[in-house]
Amino acid sequence: MGTREDIVKAVQQGAEARDRGDDARTCPYPGDSLLRTAWIRGFVRRRPATAAK
Repeated sequence: MGTREDIVKAVQQGAEARDRGDDARTCPYPGDSLLRTAWIRGFVRRRPATAAK
């Protein structure tokens, strides 16, 4: 498990990856890591808003 600082950093890294146009599969953390969850959370938060119909 990571420290709070590590978790914040992972969220930021995920958001930056999304901004660069990286694929979600580029997450550097293993599947059983809390940091992977944080990274993906940051990645998803930067998802473009969908247009309302």
